[in-house]
Order: sequence, then structure tokens, then C-alpha cells
Amino acid sequence: MEPTIFRIRKSFLLPLGLIVLLSLILLVSSLYLHLPKAKIIILGIFFLPASAFFAESLIRKVYLAEDSIRVKKLLRSKLLNFDDLTAVDTILVRKRAFLSLSSENDFIIISNSYENFGQLLQNLVAHLPASIVSDETKRLAAQPPKKGSDIFSVWLAVAVLALIIYVQLRGLF
Repeated sequence: MEPTIFRIRKSFLLPLGLIVLLSLILLVSSLYLHLPKAKIIILGIFFLPASAFFAESLIRKVYLAEDSIRVKKLLRSKLLNFDDLTAVDTILVRKRAFLSLSSENDFIIISNSYENFGQLLQNLVAHLPASIVSDETKRLAAQPPKKGSDIFSVWLAVAVLALIIYVQLRGLF
């Protein structure tokens, strides 16, 4: 059986990619306009981690197979076999959920930033022994939280960057 693949939500990746693009436009326009070096350095300091975060989010995937779960991240990957798991628990902080899968030697933490997070929880609850799955995880699998504040925040950052670019370039056109 092919593993089920879970990715970071596209509704989050799109505005995050726009932030990187707009940051690059702002950085290049600052260089072109010969703005103060301090401003260029600050923009560069903002651009690099934003690009790294976007790349990490774009590549991050969870592969759920019949007998294991693997999380692929930028430059690293982690695999846990279901037979090795000792505990599966979730923590809910407002609308942000974190799934923790633990074995004796390793652990994986997965947030609800993934598309179909509820399906991921339901699949895990169905495949794992009930004795290692917490009651909170079972409740969240039945009613997964919907998180939208992060999407609002990145769209707000897109709007702010677009406004800054407009103000910076309005005299050129």
C-alpha cells in the first residue's frame, strides 16, 4: 500500500511564498535606489530566514504507511515504526494542536499546520493500539481544531510588504 502523504496547507504556503517574493523585490529595489546600508542589511536579515522558513514548509511532509510514520524536513528525515511507539498524545493550545508520537529512543511532533490533520489523527487512531493513544488524541481525531490565525497573519504581512513597496517605488512611476 502506498503511504498517505500530508503536506503543509497550501492556504499557508501561498502567502508565505508571496512574503519571500515581496521581500526580494523590496531588497532589490532598496539596492537599486541606493538606500542606506542599514536598511538593506535589515531587509537581508528578514529575507534569509523567511526564505528558509518557506523552503522548510514547502518540503515538509508526513508519510503515513501501514506500519510506520515518516516526517521529511529540509535536509533531514525521521521514521518511527508503529510497533516501537509507546505513547501518542496531543496538546491543544487555543486552536493550535501538536501531536506527539513517542518511542523509547525517539519522538516526532506534528502540528496541525498540515492539510487534513484530522484525517492524519483518525488514521493513526485506527492503526495504533488504543492503549498508547491518549483520550485527548481520540477526541481531537473526532473533532480536529480548525486553525486560521496563522493564515491571517501571513496575509497581513503580505499586505504590509506590498504597502512598503508601493511607498518606496511610487516616485519612480
